[in-house]
Parts: sequence; structure tokens; C-alpha cells
Amino acid sequence: MPRQLTISIDGPAGSGKSSVARRVAGLLGYSYLDSGAMYRALALKALERKVGLSDEAHLEALAKETHIELKAPTPELEAAGAKNRVFFDGREVTREIRTAEVAQAASRLATIAGVRRVLVAEQQRAGTGGGVVMEGRDIGTVVFPNAELKIFLDASPEVRAEPRWKEHQEKGEKFTLAEVLDEVRERDRRDRERKVSPLVRAADAVLVDNTAMGIEETARLIVMLARERQSEPTSASASRPQAG
Repeated sequence: MPRQLTISIDGPAGSGKSSVARRVAGLLGYSYLDSGAMYRALALKALERKVGLSDEAHLEALAKETHIELKAPTPELEAAGAKNRVFFDGREVTREIRTAEVAQAASRLATIAGVRRVLVAEQQRAGTGGGVVMEGRDIGTVVFPNAELKIFLDASPEVRAEPRWKEHQEKGEKFTLAEVLDEVRERDRRDRERKVSPLVRAADAVLVDNTAMGIEETARLIVMLARERQSEPTSASASRPQAG
């Protein structure tokens, strides 16, 4: 049986990380772990408990006492766009965490070093033993620095802005494409310059530019790279420099 790899996929907002990671997991029969859902679950709990989002000590304590679990989505939830079923303290919150208020709170929590330490440890426990695909901003650099396959997925800002602009249009929000492009570029700047776990490409990550590739083509390329890693001796895989 091929050895079970840990695959990290990092990259900027809008590069298709979630869709690609889910497809890669499906093709390989691996578990997909939505790291962002963990921050959203904690954010929901903080909002419900009325914990101030600037109260870092209280939020870190809340993170330590919260048990967050990710499970595969049901077909119905997956069709609705859910990446995982999400639970905290035994309660399912898959739908509740998808509000704009929770998303905004989660982005605040992600900048708190103490909260990140707790949730990174949870993510590492979830990934023990391999057979997992996880995507985010710092998976290959912080969460799984020893992942057998690290991908840095990128695309031009123009390509990344278009799906976001279409989402705004579908919601009746009248943003221009130029405004959304500015928003994407500003998000890139914040992600790369933030003090806690900034977006950087791991030295041994494979750069995959999917500006001109769809989700399926990108996923199959990553699966091909994974098959190559699986066929290598462990020592060779660990020491061999990766293309980039």
C-alpha cells in the first residue's frame, strides 16, 4: 500500500486552494482539513460568549478549553459548499460559521499569536499519520513543516479577483471589478506583511501557477507530484530538493 503523505497547499486569497485541496483529497482518498473552519468555529464561540476580539488573553484561554473537530461533509452539505462538517464541544456549527460576521471575527483571531499556537497544535494532531491535505497561509511553513509534499498555489491578481467579483454580483453587491482587484491586492499585502505567520512560500515548496489552469487540471498535477513522492524512499523524499 502506498505510504500516506501529508500534503500542504498554501497560497494567496482567491488562488483556488480550497477547491483544489478538496479535489486532491478526493482523488487520493485522503482527508481534507479546512484550517480556516477551525478559526471560524472559535470565532463563533467567542461571539456567542461575548468575548471581546481585542481580549487576547481571554481568547487564548477560550481556544485552550474548546474542542474543535472536523469531519467529512455529507453529500448535501458538500453540494451547498461546505468543506467539512465542523463541531466545537460536540455541537455541529457547520452552517453557523459561514456568516460574514464570523468570517470577519475569524480573521481577527488569526492574527493573535496565542490563539494560533493552540489551533496549530490541534491541526498538527489532526494530521498525525498522514493521508491528509490541508490548505491555508502557513501550512507548509508552520503547521506541517515536515510535509512530504508542499505546494504554493498562485495565480495573477486579475484571475483571483474575477470569482470574488462574481460572488459580489450574485449577492447584489455593486462592486466594480477594479474595486475587487484593489481589495485582492490589499489582502495580499496584509497577508504577506502580518507579524504572525505571514504568507510566505516554504523553501521546499513546489510553485504551481494556475493562472491558466482550471481546478481539475491543477488537482491532477498535484496528484501526479504526490504519486512521485509516494514512490520515493523516505530518506530520498526528505532530502530531495523540490522543483519550484
